[in-house]
Amino acid sequence: MSKAIGDTLGRLEAVIHDRLAAGESDTSYVASLAAKGRGKIAQKLGEEAVEAVIAAVSEDDPELIGEASDLIFHLSILIAERGLTWDMIAAELDRRDGTSGHVEKASRQ
Repeated sequence: MSKAIGDTLGRLEAVIHDRLAAGESDTSYVASLAAKGRGKIAQKLGEEAVEAVIAAVSEDDPELIGEASDLIFHLSILIAERGLTWDMIAAELDRRDGTSGHVEKASRQ
């Protein structure tokens, strides 16, 4: 991960943690979404994933960039709500580095 990407995800993670901790759902989208429960966060993540797929298929790069950003944002909320971190995700990706996708997938069965 480039330093810029790591810095960006780190800042995003910090803001999301702060908003979740404050719990001010009247002024924070993150807090208001979290107040609706994990199911609602997951639903919103799914909606953003579908929108990213549609943008990708339509070959609209600016739209895909926007939808991918929304997807990462909502995934970040879900990760934080579960008490997980981007460092944990990075560690899992590092663990998989150098392993064939076919081999890794077969190991999960």
